[in-house]
Amino acid sequence: MPSTEAIRLPSEERFAHELAALQAADTYERPPGWQLSPRMVEVFVMGSDGESLPGPNGQPIPISPKYIGQRRLIQVAIVTLASERSLLLIGEPGTAKSWVSEHLAAAISGNSRLIVQGTSGVTEDQTKYTWNYALLLAEGPSERALIESPIMRAIRNGQIVRFEEMTRCASEIQDTLLSILSEKELSIPELGQVVPARRGFNLIATANTRDRGVNEMSSALKRRFNFVLLPQTEDMDVEMRIVEQRTHELMGDYAIRADIPADVLALIVTVFRELRQGKTEDGETQVKSPRSVMSTAEAISVLLDACALAQHFGKGQVEASDLVPGLRAAVAKEQVQDGDILDEYLETVARTREDEHWQQLYEAGRATPTT
Repeated sequence: MPSTEAIRLPSEERFAHELAALQAADTYERPPGWQLSPRMVEVFVMGSDGESLPGPNGQPIPISPKYIGQRRLIQVAIVTLASERSLLLIGEPGTAKSWVSEHLAAAISGNSRLIVQGTSGVTEDQTKYTWNYALLLAEGPSERALIESPIMRAIRNGQIVRFEEMTRCASEIQDTLLSILSEKELSIPELGQVVPARRGFNLIATANTRDRGVNEMSSALKRRFNFVLLPQTEDMDVEMRIVEQRTHELMGDYAIRADIPADVLALIVTVFRELRQGKTEDGETQVKSPRSVMSTAEAISVLLDACALAQHFGKGQVEASDLVPGLRAAVAKEQVQDGDILDEYLETVARTREDEHWQQLYEAGRATPTT
């Protein structure tokens, strides 16, 4: 399928013009095997603060921020990947762990597609290698019959490999990484070979702090990683900026066109923050929090759905009432009974706010109660 028809391009293709401009302007020292220096990797991830770099034919190219958060955390993540240790990004669901992982791999290796998706069903074959069994039976073990895992390809090519949700894998699968990360090589006993890692190889893993596996990692494996905690943002303005930017990016991917009034944007972010924090922004009213994770990523999803409703079934401008279906689903995602929590929030908080958007949210929620 032509890339122009893809719903979503990987970071290295989507931002190829930015990466090319950063490479052309990069005068800093690069670690062996890296396509950019650590300083330019930081600029790619955090943005150029409104400054532009010269692109082809001299046109200016601004570097857009991919992650909006603490710069120091990204710097620590970058220098970790330039060291002997691998990187483990941890945090609550929806704190951009996979997003950061993808853009770091794209900037460092020019390839973010070497991925192992961690699940309880992952086998050792998927972390090391497997075989084309027809060729194996016909010829015996050979290079031709070997099927490389993403980790093996990263080792051979000197690139970053991403291990998503690593702690969801069984501990014995996690521990297959021990020798790879310690010795920086992968053994193939059937061929009598050892594949040494080329310079530039490293691993970025992600894990949710809500998963038990983070605490169940072996001490030996933990020592192979530097842990970087990506927190849920505490700043209202920063969270609004994240939600607005990411929603517009997704609208472009899915050809959704709708206007998002600033007051509606502030409303959805406020609802998520107050349900997450268990109190209103002014601290004067306590509210119940649902079992579902009321993350920034979930707020983006709700707003995107509202934009689609406004485009296809509304007047092209998001109204507070468009938020209610997605909001109900987000709150009750872990337990249906938590829908009552939203009803209570609407009655005790939304109803008391005089702004027309809050009143519209209240009326729409009251028209479609949980029970």
